[in-house]
Parts: sequence; C-alpha cells; structure tokens
Amino acid sequence: MIEIKGLHKKFGKLTVLEDVNLSFEESGIHTILGPNGSGKTTLLKSILGMVIPDRGSIKFNGTEIIGTWEYRNSISYMPQIAHFPQNLKVYELLKMIKDLRQGAHDESEFISGFQLEPYLNKKLGHLSGGTGQKINVVLTFMFDSPLLILDEPTSGLDPVALIHLKDLIQIEKNKGKTILITTHIMSLVEEISDEIVFLLDGKIYFRGTVDELKSHTTSKDLENAIANVLKESNV
Repeated sequence: MIEIKGLHKKFGKLTVLEDVNLSFEESGIHTILGPNGSGKTTLLKSILGMVIPDRGSIKFNGTEIIGTWEYRNSISYMPQIAHFPQNLKVYELLKMIKDLRQGAHDESEFISGFQLEPYLNKKLGHLSGGTGQKINVVLTFMFDSPLLILDEPTSGLDPVALIHLKDLIQIEKNKGKTILITTHIMSLVEEISDEIVFLLDGKIYFRGTVDELKSHTTSKDLENAIANVLKESNV
C-alpha cells in the first residue's frame, strides 16, 4: 500500500528525516514510536502530503504521490490536535465535512458510542478538550478508508472513551485495513500493535514486534525496552 524510499527532510539546518526506507504492505496496526523530535509526525505528514520532502519518493498503491492529492480520499487522518472553527456548532461541522468529502457512514453510531448527543447543538469553542477529541475520532472513523493515520489519538480521552476507541481500531483492523498510529502510551502499544517502527534522529532504529524489541534490548517490558534504546543512543 505505502512504499517510502530514500525520504529526507530538513527544516533549516535540522535534519528531521534521513534516508528513510519503509513500506506498509499488509493490513494491521503499525505503531510508530520515538522520542519527541524523532520525525514521527513529519513522516506521517509526508505521507499525507502536508510536508514535502527534500528528496525521496512515496508511493501509494504503486503510484507516486508527492505533489498530488487525489489519493487522500483513501485516507482517514486524525491529527493530534484538531483545530475546529470555534463558532460552528458540532452538528454543523459534521454536515460540512460530509458535504466536502463523499462516502461518509451514518455518524449516529459513533456519536452514540461517545455519548456526544448533548453536545451536537453546542459551539465547538465551548467544548472541553476531551469532548473535542471525541469529535475528532468521529470525523476520522465515519469514512470507510483503507488507510487510517492516527497521530496520538488517545490525547485527552477519558478511560471509557479510550476503551471505545480501541474497539473501533480493532474493528477497522478486522476489516483488513492498514492503520498507522503514533502514541506515547506504552500499554496501548503492547495491547494493539502488530508491529512497531522505532525512529531515532530521523532514522529507523528498529522494526518488528513488541516482543522482538523486548528481546533485542533484553527488557522485561516495553517501557524498559524504550528506556534502554534511549540510553544506548544517549538521547
């Protein structure tokens, strides 16, 4: 589905991605890990066309995507922080997004699942961060896209909403979809990941399963495995 070759990106003098070669050809949950500044979000935004790399190629289903946009109709993207028009009401935002992009599911089941009915007639600027994040989830999952990109999707969610989000992710995985996730919640990584990609200084340090990373670092759990990687690299 996604093939990345020789991806390189600098912001000023700072190299954020350096010769990244990566492919996601199978369905499943692929979690991208790494410390702050390791290049995770830049990698995702490069796939989305929101960042233009200095060199390298990105192919989606065999077609080069850099400089194009049509392929984005096959992607559902959940940003870490969604910036909604503050004066719009929730139901107005949902209608606007459905009008802009075809192929939306009936969002009522997602609204019910996150208990958002009392907020539909409220302005987005008056909502809490957690409620805004639930709306962010609804906007992401109400489209039947073969590729989902979720950047820190659990941010601000309460425990009940988090459980529901995990259920939605598993449902999409069971449909054969490809899901890319970044998160700092190691318990979530261990619970849902089919594989992890660990970035350090814009390079791929490790790719494999959680158990393989634990074995690679001789660690008893994922948190210690990550800590050992960072110690070894002096991050």
